[in-house]
Amino acid sequence: MFSDIITKDLKVIFVGINPGLKSAADGHHFSGKSNRFWKVLHLSGFTPYQIEAVNDKDILMFGCGLTTAVERPTSKADELSKVEFDHALESFKAKMTEFQPEYIAFLGKAAYKAFSGKKEILWGHQPESLCSATVWVLPNTSGLNRGFTLENLVFHYADFNKTINDSL
Repeated sequence: MFSDIITKDLKVIFVGINPGLKSAADGHHFSGKSNRFWKVLHLSGFTPYQIEAVNDKDILMFGCGLTTAVERPTSKADELSKVEFDHALESFKAKMTEFQPEYIAFLGKAAYKAFSGKKEILWGHQPESLCSATVWVLPNTSGLNRGFTLENLVFHYADFNKTINDSL
């Protein structure tokens, strides 16, 4: 069973687009061998060591949580329809309102575009909040997203991490 890793008042909730097939089968976030999430999270300073996908709940110890915009697993995020995002929005907002993270970090532009209705989105901090949380859009760490090198990903995530820590 694939489920959220979330608790009240997190510093940041990372929002994947939807579970990949392997993650859904394993029941652990970002368990695909080519996904760079756990490595990027560590190298950018969010965690003092690289968490293994089987220990994904450990992320809570560092003030972070995980969820997805859409629950349906697919092999590629582009298999999701606009209708699926539309149907997911209200339950996503209810979840964010209940758990009240300080930051919501969307991994990739697709989910935030669908949820915000915006056509163009820049990487990084977004001017509007969502459910009282500050919104950031970070590049997706999926192995299918080869437009970003490991170094580029770490740069974006480290910049976000620095912003969070500077606000303390």
